[in-house]
Amino acid sequence: MKNILILLVALIGFTAQAQQKSKSAKHTFEVNGNCDQCKKRIEKAAYSVSGVKMAVWDVDTHQLNIILNEEKSSVSQVKKAIAKVGHDTDEVKSTDEDYEKLHHCCLYERKP
Repeated sequence: MKNILILLVALIGFTAQAQQKSKSAKHTFEVNGNCDQCKKRIEKAAYSVSGVKMAVWDVDTHQLNIILNEEKSSVSQVKKAIAKVGHDTDEVKSTDEDYEKLHHCCLYERKP
């Protein structure tokens, strides 16, 4: 009985540890854009989300690399902030209104 109790406590401890959110989680996802103006806007939008420690968008690959404190925010919140400034992500699309506010050189080809 004592061994079963010890095993149960150990399993609960491992489960709780596995569910902890990372303070420096690395994530990469696609964000549509064209130029250095887009780069500045995308990175600024990412940094506007609490917990984002690093944000670098590559103009050529359209990949945004972030380091995020998952205890303060989520990747979903970062994607929503980026969509709000007119840039589609792999999961969150900007509204037509936000997209149309972009400078003419920043108007990328949108996927349906």
